[in-house]
Amino acid sequence: MFDVAVFGSLFLTLFVIMDPPGITPIFLALTAGRPGKVQKRMAFQAVCVAGGVIAVFGLLGHQILDYLHVSVPALMIAGGLLLLLIALDLLTGKTDEPKQTKDVNVALVPLGMPLLAGPGAIVSVILAVQKADSVATQVSVWVAILAIHVVLWLVMRYSLLIIRVIKDGGVVLVTRLAGMMLSAIAVQQIINGITQVVHAS
Repeated sequence: MFDVAVFGSLFLTLFVIMDPPGITPIFLALTAGRPGKVQKRMAFQAVCVAGGVIAVFGLLGHQILDYLHVSVPALMIAGGLLLLLIALDLLTGKTDEPKQTKDVNVALVPLGMPLLAGPGAIVSVILAVQKADSVATQVSVWVAILAIHVVLWLVMRYSLLIIRVIKDGGVVLVTRLAGMMLSAIAVQQIINGITQVVHAS
């Protein structure tokens, strides 16, 4: 009752798209200045939000998009624009002042959605669920989704150890690096969305 090939294929696809190692500097930058317990809780919340969003779209993805009259490219472009705004904040140092963001739960936005549960991951899951034509493949798909979220939680949860080594100066450096990476991800996502629109026209 388990298809290893389906599990492996979807897990690797989501690993590349959701990029657990790449999320580490972004997570550290967005949660900088908060107590360790809060950061650990935010790591868990971000994974829960991402898992919830992906599960909903896995079950009802096409129905939701059709009802809202939203295409997948439009979803990609909107997500890219949102990420670009966050990236600009990181690059300009606005997140260096925790007082400004202490009441904002970045575990929900942008970490949970659209960083982790972004258009790429959502579309991959929608297609995987559609192609799963047996109980074994359905189980494999959902186990792969669960597994990648466990990996994401472990990576973010234990990335907090890095802060003890790099100290405050390192956090500032990581923040700038995260801003550059996130801006590149955002621009690429916008380009992918526009490319799909052009090909569809």
